[in-house]
Amino acid sequence: MLSRDELREHLVRSRIAGDVATSRENNLDHYSSLANGDPYYALGLTFDQPWSYRDILALMAKSAGVVSDPGHRSGQDTIDPDLTIDAIDAMAERVAGVLSRPAPRVLLATGHPTGLLAVHLPLAALCQANGAVLVTPAEGWTYAGSGFGRPRRIRYLQDVAMLDDKGNFVHTHDAAPMRHMLGELDGDLPDLVIADHGWAGAAGEAGVPTVAFADSNDPGLFVGEAEGKIDVVVPLDDNVLPRYYAPLTERLVTQVSRAL
Repeated sequence: MLSRDELREHLVRSRIAGDVATSRENNLDHYSSLANGDPYYALGLTFDQPWSYRDILALMAKSAGVVSDPGHRSGQDTIDPDLTIDAIDAMAERVAGVLSRPAPRVLLATGHPTGLLAVHLPLAALCQANGAVLVTPAEGWTYAGSGFGRPRRIRYLQDVAMLDDKGNFVHTHDAAPMRHMLGELDGDLPDLVIADHGWAGAAGEAGVPTVAFADSNDPGLFVGEAEGKIDVVVPLDDNVLPRYYAPLTERLVTQVSRAL
């Protein structure tokens, strides 16, 4: 496992954190859309209080390390690598706490099969190796949502849920698949969900203990964390080359193993 300093350097060099690819304009557009009540950016969550654009920007500066200056309107934005590492360690604590129980039930899902699947697969193997039951509800369930032309379905790869579009795993922010999965469990909810995007938001909204990964343009999950619906959100660029996530994943897996 890399030292903290070495991991920080890797996160910045790979642009998982530091100067990330997500533009300032894109971040601020998403913060404004969430403040204006667009459900797409809430990622399946509802909130107990109104969140203004300025409130969301301040939260994202605190939780993800984006530039706090509201006058910075364009160009480069950032994720603080130390916040990423701190959140990874906090996530490891939550995961280890669940895995310390007899036969815990864990559900994993990702809306980023070209990026974060590289993190979820080792986590699934870790959970299973430590006695967890990986639940896989609603495999094959098909639905038609807004923004795509033909139905998509839930498919699992090594017990990690994703959306499939005629044989292709696809990117999604939708909360509907997780809502359906939890509904099919009929009240027998998992002890933990490890997810991102709407998969995480819907689980947190349902009251399931949830840890998540989120980019700087996904403010909904960070607001959910601030309101106590999501346990931990790890800020990171969620779509760099999959191999770049290996040192981060190694730290997460190692920290969980050490805590058990």
